[in-house]
Order: sequence, then structure tokens, then C-alpha cells
Amino acid sequence: MVQRARGGKSSALVGFLTAGEAGRGSRALSMALLLQHQFKCLPADKQVDTVSFLESVSHLPSFFDCLGPAIFSPIKSDITGNITKIRAVYESNPTKFKTLQQILEGEKEMYGPQWPKVGATLALMWLKRALKFIQVLLQSMADGERDEQNPNLMKVNVTKAYEIALKKYHGWLVQKLFQAALIAAPYKSDFLKALSKGHNVKEEECVEKIRQFLVNYTPTIECIYIMYNKMNAELDYKA
Repeated sequence: MVQRARGGKSSALVGFLTAGEAGRGSRALSMALLLQHQFKCLPADKQVDTVSFLESVSHLPSFFDCLGPAIFSPIKSDITGNITKIRAVYESNPTKFKTLQQILEGEKEMYGPQWPKVGATLALMWLKRALKFIQVLLQSMADGERDEQNPNLMKVNVTKAYEIALKKYHGWLVQKLFQAALIAAPYKSDFLKALSKGHNVKEEECVEKIRQFLVNYTPTIECIYIMYNKMNAELDYKA
């Protein structure tokens, strides 16, 4: 998810050290957008339509404002950048790149031995990891996983999502910075209030909305992971 610029520091490292409190005011808005832009149901052939996918994911970067900009703003920035790269490739030939698989296949032919370390293929590789983080986090909350001693804290959910989706791709320093910044995660009650556009709604109702969002979201993310594995496009280098 977090890419390292040539000859420079990881954007995550810089962001972790410099990000402030900007963005907290957008929590309610961002979570409302999360539910207002549901992912579409996959067709029978499991091909992910590029336009539909880009439309849905374009509303997700602000999701990370809800988790504390002090740690997640660089990830949010990287997500936005990766979406822009994928969109640019699609717009270069909409007919040829109608689905995400067609993008990977087209770039494999185009770049030869450089693939998959280039283009939209690399951008989508990192993007899917951010999307996986969101999926695991929300699923963990929907499953009722919590710290029984501190049930209003989201540390259990955020930590699980990070360890499954991102940790293996981060170096030691970034991992330590993440662990130290967990304190920036919001209380679950605040997170769920944001999900409900700032209204006080019962936790059960909020969790049901999360489950509804995951109905199409989860299969889409899983489909992209399967595609990368089948095409041997997955890379394990650390950012």
C-alpha cells in the first residue's frame, strides 16, 4: 500500500512523523460516503468492471480520517495516488481495459519482464492491500471482536486488520510507528456515530449496516487477490 519513492524515504515514514490532527471534522461525512457508495455485485464470470470499481473506491480514502489522521493520512494519500494511476491507464484505452483483469493482461504484454513491477498493476497491488485492511477491520467489528476489558476501544480490530493486510509489507520501523500510534484510533462509539452521520444510533443497527456494506465489498476484494495469485502478479517486497 505504501510505496517507496526512488532514492527517498517511504511516504508512510514521512507521514507518520509529520501528520497532524487535520481531517477529524470529516469523520461523519467520510463514513456516510462509505455506505452511500456500495460496491456492485460481481457478475457470473467474476470480472471486476473497471469503471464501477474506480467509482466505488474513489470514496474510500476518507475512511482513514475516521481512524486517526496522525497515522493513516499517508496511507490515505497513497490510496488516492494509486486510484489516479489506475484511472489514467483505463482512460488511455477504455475499450481495452474494461475490466481489472484486462488491465493486468494488457500491461503484462506491454511491459514484458518489467511486469508486474510497473503501471496500474503495481498500483492495484498496493491498493488492494488497503482495501483488505478496511475489509478485515469492518468484519472484525461485525463479528463482535473486542477487548473485553476495554470494549469501547478499537485496538483489537485495527491491530488485526493491520497484521493481516499490511504488516508483512512494512519494514521494522514502520511497524513500530504503527504500534505506537494505535492510541490515535477512535473510540468505537465515536466510529459508529460517524457511520450514522453523527446521529446516536444503536450499535446493533450500525453493525448491520457494516454487514450490508461487506456483502459485495468482500467478494470484490477476494476476487482481486485471486486474480493476482493466478497471474503470479503478487510481490512481497517491503515498503
